[in-house]
Amino acid sequence: MSSLDLAVIGNCMIAALVDRQGSFVWSCFPRFDGEPVFSALLAGDPPEGGHNGVFAIELFGVTSVRQSYVPNTAVLSTVMEDERGNAVEILDFAPRFNHFDRLFRPPQLVRRILPLRGRPRIRIKLRPHYDWGARQPELTRGSNHMRFVGPGGALRLTTDAPIAYVAEERIFTVERPMSFFFGTDEPLRSETDTTAREFLEKTVDYWRGWVRSLSIPFDWQDEVIRAAITLKLCNFEETGAIVAALTTSVPEAPGTQRNWDYRFCWLRDAYFVVQALNRLGTTRTMEDYLGFIADVVEDAEAGNIEDIAPLFGITRSADLEERIAPALAGYRGMGPVRVGNAAWTQVQNDVYGAVVLAATHIFLDKRLIRAGNDALFAHLEKLGARAVAVFDKPDAGPWELRTKASIHTFSSVMCWAACDRLKRIARAVGREDRREYWADQARRLRAVIEERCWNAARGHFVSTFDGEDLDATLLLLAELNFIPADDPRFVATVDAIGRELRRGDLLLRYAVEDDFGRMHTGFLVCAFWYVDALAAIGRRDEAIELFERILQKRNSFGLFSEDADLSTGELWGNFPQTYSLVGLINAAVRLSRSWEEAF
Repeated sequence: MSSLDLAVIGNCMIAALVDRQGSFVWSCFPRFDGEPVFSALLAGDPPEGGHNGVFAIELFGVTSVRQSYVPNTAVLSTVMEDERGNAVEILDFAPRFNHFDRLFRPPQLVRRILPLRGRPRIRIKLRPHYDWGARQPELTRGSNHMRFVGPGGALRLTTDAPIAYVAEERIFTVERPMSFFFGTDEPLRSETDTTAREFLEKTVDYWRGWVRSLSIPFDWQDEVIRAAITLKLCNFEETGAIVAALTTSVPEAPGTQRNWDYRFCWLRDAYFVVQALNRLGTTRTMEDYLGFIADVVEDAEAGNIEDIAPLFGITRSADLEERIAPALAGYRGMGPVRVGNAAWTQVQNDVYGAVVLAATHIFLDKRLIRAGNDALFAHLEKLGARAVAVFDKPDAGPWELRTKASIHTFSSVMCWAACDRLKRIARAVGREDRREYWADQARRLRAVIEERCWNAARGHFVSTFDGEDLDATLLLLAELNFIPADDPRFVATVDAIGRELRRGDLLLRYAVEDDFGRMHTGFLVCAFWYVDALAAIGRRDEAIELFERILQKRNSFGLFSEDADLSTGELWGNFPQTYSLVGLINAAVRLSRSWEEAF
């Protein structure tokens, strides 16, 4: 049965998910949003003989499997032992290192097999497929490679293992190190074993150097480092985009059809992702991501686009038409498997604030090479004008409701935040006239929001204008500086959310029915928002205790998906979820002792 107890390897061009048996069960080529050539994760129950869409290395007679990351890297070690004590290690990675003053990150996965003890016998099952599981490749092979030819091109395996045994899936003995290079149809122009060793050593060195450059909190260092590496692996470095997750259609809860494609970049995530990257000191990744956001703004300006889409493809494509992939049964048979995401057509008015909040760093952070200028400020002012125009208009809201529209408090507050941050940017660029203008707009929006979103009878803020219900985004009111954390209204709202939305250590997004019924799992980032809010209102010890319990819900590799079962803690939803990782990082930084205090 499929599970989200998965590891992630990658190089910011491609990625693969590796299960507890050391099999690749998900990987898209030639980049994150491409077709999956390994998709066993979404193929339902395995037939006799196993799934297609998998790259498995099976030890005959296996009795134990131990897995861990090489410390401070994205290199995975899988050690298998059989009933006779024979043992083998598999090292999985995607090459990433500096080469000739450039970053070498090809669309390639490398597997290196090392015999550790005795005479281990293995079987290789390499079964890529095309067209979302509907088409098997045509196979050709040479003396040391196999080509998997599909309708749009070919993928190639180059190896120093016996190619006939690999092609026929026959068991053979591992008496020496063996290496497998899988990727685009390009020949390996160097000796296989030497190249694999060199790529491995350089990739390990790269990641350890990257981790050394991080600014991390004293407490929860291992947890933050693993989250930071995984967040980086969700960064499509060619454009700077950061995807919400590497998968599509892992259900948010069993049997609900809440199955969505998350292999895209949501503007809503921008502020929180930038905040986490800034706290980690990963200025290069942050700057590239801000460059992606700035290009989105300039695209809208050039195309005279009034309403910005809430999400984009990793190359800024805004056409993400949603369709079904019928050949894949779905995670544990729970379809449908969706390709694309219809949310790109929705009106989500919080996007204007999200973009302006993220772009504020370009003007205020002196470390960044790409500084803000008058032209970008003018573009952002147009977004601010749009925020003013729509702050009190209905939209699909932060939870992307497909059949309901309301005037959502979060969207309105984000429109206010656009005005508030434009005021700060105007001050930074010496435009006092514009600073006063945006300050006036921010005051006006705040007055309306406070009047319409505070429910005196309930004694707390509510999720929609003149509404009665709560949703977890209200926990962000202090984080966004809309209201001080010690304001009795915010404290009362946090208390109300704790009473009405908290379920054990997790939180519901909201407690009312939506297009698909009621929530059956907790949205993990909401739990981190609650932790942050508890700390902000002075309940720090409680926040730390809850934070540590939430951390126990990570999988065995230290990773989170989007959701977790309210009773068992089992992970659900797309994986790995950047929002959850960002929540972990931001909460750890907030709650940790300083290095000075620790020493």
